[in-house]
Amino acid sequence: MIRLAILADTHGILDPRIAELVRRCDWAVHGGDVGNAAVLDAMQPAAGRVWAVAGNNDVAAKWPATDADRLAGLPEVAEVELPGGLLIVDHGHRVLPAKDRHRLLRRRYPRARAVVYGHSHRLCIDRDESPWVLNPGAAGRARTHGGPSCLLLQARAGQWQVESRRFPLP
Repeated sequence: MIRLAILADTHGILDPRIAELVRRCDWAVHGGDVGNAAVLDAMQPAAGRVWAVAGNNDVAAKWPATDADRLAGLPEVAEVELPGGLLIVDHGHRVLPAKDRHRLLRRRYPRARAVVYGHSHRLCIDRDESPWVLNPGAAGRARTHGGPSCLLLQARAGQWQVESRRFPLP
């Protein structure tokens, strides 16, 4: 079994309560709009594996110049092999129109067991169809819509379970 922390839209600030949850997980993924290398450094799970993708705000003009190499290393899409299936991570800002995003993500990544995206800052667990479409909401301070949030996924060969965590605004 792998316990995976799923977060997105930190925009340079990772809520310390979410960082604590990440430390208790095996691996972590970030669905984009990271904001700086300090966020990547702060989201260290127990087994040390972190995947992150670039969001629309992950551009040189918005990152510290000293973090340019880390920014350059962020792919547009990440594929994470987990027990029981494939997790795709895509910020989602290029998947338009937004009202059709879940349908379009499912069509774009039919091999996935679940697709993680960010961009909207809205926490969502959509298990109505396959693949699942998951948005952890915002794990920082920007537009959290009720407080910083993330998702926790337990991946076993035969079963995946996902739960949301939201914290009160600081």
